[in-house]
Amino acid sequence: MAAIMEDRDFRSELHFSASRSSGPGGQHVNKVSTKMELRFHVASSELLSDAEKELIAEKLGARINAAGELVLVSQSERSQMQNREKVTEKFYTLLARALTPRKKRTPTRPSRASKEERLEVKRQQSEKKERRRL
Repeated sequence: MAAIMEDRDFRSELHFSASRSSGPGGQHVNKVSTKMELRFHVASSELLSDAEKELIAEKLGARINAAGELVLVSQSERSQMQNREKVTEKFYTLLARALTPRKKRTPTRPSRASKEERLEVKRQQSEKKERRRL
């Protein structure tokens, strides 16, 4: 799914910043900035069409801040490089998922056997309650 988006090179439009992480690493965490934050300004992207930008704004609206930036964070790994790779992978996966159209549901009808089974269960339930009244 993410492979669909990786043929476009978003690297020039991605902005990374590092800060101290609360993840694993013991005392190392207090000294090294391993948490990676990825920011991507959706509206100013040159690689996305207007329709794609609207779709992303609609589907990923909760992750887009007031400045119009899609913000993703990764702090699960102990190295800055691994967190950078993880957050980039997360970005491509999210974008691909947002831009993949949903399958249209094909309406189906219940089979004759399932209708008869449902009516039989209703009849049995009705008889059970009728016996309770007597």
